[in-house]
Amino acid sequence: MSQSRPTSSGQSCGTTSSEQAQRRQPTTLKQSLRTLSEQVWYQGHWLGHWLAPLGWLYCGIARLRRWLYQRGWLASYATSVPVIVVGNLSVGGTGKTPLVLWLAGYLAARGDRPGIALRGYGRRAFDAAAGGDTGGAKPAIRKASKLTPEQPSLVPMDGDASQFGDEPVLLAQRSGCPVMVGRDRVAVAHELAAHAGCNLVITDDGLQHYRLQRQLEILVIDGERGFGNRRCLPAGPLREPVERRRWADLVIENVGIEDQTATPDAYRMRLEPANALSLVDPSLQRPLTDFTGQPVTAVAGIGNPQRFFAMLRGFGLLIEPRPYPDHHHYRASDLRSWPAGPVLMTEKDAVKCRAFAASAHWYIPVTAVPEPRFISALDAALDRACQLSRTNVDKECS
Repeated sequence: MSQSRPTSSGQSCGTTSSEQAQRRQPTTLKQSLRTLSEQVWYQGHWLGHWLAPLGWLYCGIARLRRWLYQRGWLASYATSVPVIVVGNLSVGGTGKTPLVLWLAGYLAARGDRPGIALRGYGRRAFDAAAGGDTGGAKPAIRKASKLTPEQPSLVPMDGDASQFGDEPVLLAQRSGCPVMVGRDRVAVAHELAAHAGCNLVITDDGLQHYRLQRQLEILVIDGERGFGNRRCLPAGPLREPVERRRWADLVIENVGIEDQTATPDAYRMRLEPANALSLVDPSLQRPLTDFTGQPVTAVAGIGNPQRFFAMLRGFGLLIEPRPYPDHHHYRASDLRSWPAGPVLMTEKDAVKCRAFAASAHWYIPVTAVPEPRFISALDAALDRACQLSRTNVDKECS
């Protein structure tokens, strides 16, 4: 269930305590670079001006690459079912995964059979001698123990995040539909259509993966950070220039729970946090207000950890934030380093920490809630996508 945020006079005290805790933690080179990137991309650091020429070069290459795919000079492949891409322009978290979960549930409620395709960031190779790039072919679904990251792999609900990736395992546990990972997204999409009985494929990320043809693009924007300084990597957070948003079929902005907006003309969605669930026994749950009035360790290894920390502070919690890199592989030593007392983390972190968890460890699921206007636009876009997919298949067969 969703929760209402209380007002808290102790919020500023919690912020001060967390900042002091962060200063006490040792800083690694990766953390320093991550902090510098945030300052350059989102806070106007002077280094962004010096890196701007590299950003222009990156933008130019991105434009050229997309143009080559549009002209057919670089090969792209269609599948027998419509492909829906949920992606973003910027590096880091924008809320794609909660929207993919919502979309899978919405399509299933319509009577469709969606499948979810991901690259599986953070996966480990298991058999270096097996397989390779499938080149868009249709290999049979293989057991994960025989896979390299290039080969399509069906993710079980009880899958190991180190083997399949954290987001694929989370999606397999919550979506109720087939989830498949592999570096070759064309092969993954073919597998879902041919062997998993799916009549629609949703790709979590992959907006820039033009090798896979798509019939519907949904661009997700962070309502708090927007496009940052609007520069391409490494001078800014963008993988493609801002103008690319004009070619997306639907643009939706994640306003979180603060109702912040950076793109007034986009559709909007909010994230609703549920009760905290125990990592040891998910049947145990507590409202977030139960954690007020005591120190709480907040753990987030996601693209934008500060969004999670801000959400907890909004509920009046006195947190000690522990940010980790996105897709961080947790070890038992990480958990032992956390202070005594309750620990709150994201659901994405929970799938990697469950094996080491104790009774004090809790995670907070969030649910995407798009506005009604988006749902109406989505229905119309889905009709167009299905018609376009049938047209493309007829062309390939003729």
